[in-house]
Amino acid sequence: MAADIETRVLIAGAGPVGLVLAMELAARGIPVLIVEPRRRLEPPNVKCNHVSARSMEIFRRLGVAAKVRAAGLPEDYPHDISYRTTTTGLELTRIPIPCRRDRYTTTQGPDTGWPTAEPPHRINQIYLEPILFLHAEAQPGITILNRKELTGFSQDEQGVRAQVRDIDSGEEISVRCEYLMGCDGGRSLVRKQIGAKLEGDAVVQRVQSTFLRAPDLLGLQRQQPAWATFSLNPRRSGNVYAIDGRELWLVHNYLREDEADFESVDRDACIRTILGVGPDFRYEIVSKEDWYGRRLVADRFRDRRVFLCGDSAHLWVPYAGYGMNAGIADASNLAWSLAARLQGWGEPGILDAYAAERQPITEQVSYFAMNHAIAMARQRKAVPQDIEQPGPEGDALRAQLGREAYELNVQQYCCAGLNFGYFYDHSPLIAYDGEAAPAYSMGSYTASTAPGCRAPYFVLADGTPVFDRLGDGYTLLRLDPACDAAPLQHAAAARGIPLQIVDADGADPRQRQYRHKMVLLRSDQHIAWRGDAWPRDLDALVDTLRGARPAPQPDNVR
Repeated sequence: MAADIETRVLIAGAGPVGLVLAMELAARGIPVLIVEPRRRLEPPNVKCNHVSARSMEIFRRLGVAAKVRAAGLPEDYPHDISYRTTTTGLELTRIPIPCRRDRYTTTQGPDTGWPTAEPPHRINQIYLEPILFLHAEAQPGITILNRKELTGFSQDEQGVRAQVRDIDSGEEISVRCEYLMGCDGGRSLVRKQIGAKLEGDAVVQRVQSTFLRAPDLLGLQRQQPAWATFSLNPRRSGNVYAIDGRELWLVHNYLREDEADFESVDRDACIRTILGVGPDFRYEIVSKEDWYGRRLVADRFRDRRVFLCGDSAHLWVPYAGYGMNAGIADASNLAWSLAARLQGWGEPGILDAYAAERQPITEQVSYFAMNHAIAMARQRKAVPQDIEQPGPEGDALRAQLGREAYELNVQQYCCAGLNFGYFYDHSPLIAYDGEAAPAYSMGSYTASTAPGCRAPYFVLADGTPVFDRLGDGYTLLRLDPACDAAPLQHAAAARGIPLQIVDADGADPRQRQYRHKMVLLRSDQHIAWRGDAWPRDLDALVDTLRGARPAPQPDNVR
């Protein structure tokens, strides 16, 4: 006989995306149950190596950023990206990125001066995920059931009935919940059952990837170590990521168009060519991590009470580190609006914002990543035959390729645009006022207070980042403290909307980026409204904020 469990939200998958979604909901008082097929603290694949600034901001809000920042590579290990003829060969160029010891103090280089209290961090998922798991497991309101897999579900107007199987005993468990979140990866059962389809480019590239242990590799390198080392030579190009800064490495071998599958080339020979080592060099294969670079986005992110997050909703080439990080952004975006609905102040329409906001951004980022993958493939094809030739001619070739590699890749490793430039331009929860958000690229953006944009960052006089003062619902930022907040406070209180008031103090010059006296921020730092005085129909604005009516869409908003 099947056991019965009740919870408000069921999450399928305890990877970083599912864990963040659970923590965001639990922080707002929403009980969550997670089912995960893997054993407790079973290591994930060696996939993601980078946590974006936006993800670190989310971790900061959840109280886990310091633990994440303290883990990964040794504190003094450079996070640089080095382009070389081989891992142990000649260096072509280097993109400097501060080690974690110097992350907050270094001011030189393209990866400094981020407009945030939490710049990016390089850490492999095998170290990141246990930190998130243990933090989530300790939170009141979160229950994690390992070795349990979702096998099916049905839904009606009252909720979702999910079938869960104990992998070890075979016991069937019935879970009744109000909402089901599919954070169950690229082969998502949730996506398949709601009938959503992945659309786009199924194969952008093939990467024969190997996780290996090689204690001697660090000592063979001629240059200062780097977090990522790209090998560019006419024989075999690839990439090597430092996992622990001592002996663990992840080697990506980019297959050519005529190399149809992962076993079509000699793995050992390719690894040795990328590393630039001979037959006597010894290493141990820990695991094979081969993968396809794709650009696939689900045609829908939701079916009534069931939602898709992370890889279940999108798969793409992981350039700029935006595979896992896009999923974490999904989770944070969905959590605050779902909590609003479950807390009773959000109307049904508040949940429409998730797909309206995240699906277009997913499409944009997927093209950034795919186009960069194509450009990198062209560069690998164009490596000169004499790139390793000694003397002035070889030096000139290496200098030229180094300049090209730097210019192409600095945007993906110092990707301020992808972190801070994206905006929501067709959301039912945002009161647009006719000003279009500025365009952005992978590497650059223009800070803006146009509704839908991420609010410009600044620090208050006491040193507190303004984002640390945001509430769980909405926050009114007053650039002019003389503005009367009472009308909004009364209207919000009448509908149960949580509202925080924060007064800017003029201490940070970056506050001048705000051109209006009042700006209303969501908990995810995006701007919902701005103005110098309250609109005549304040109730209409409040109804927009809680998903009770469609937001106005001016013709000149993109």
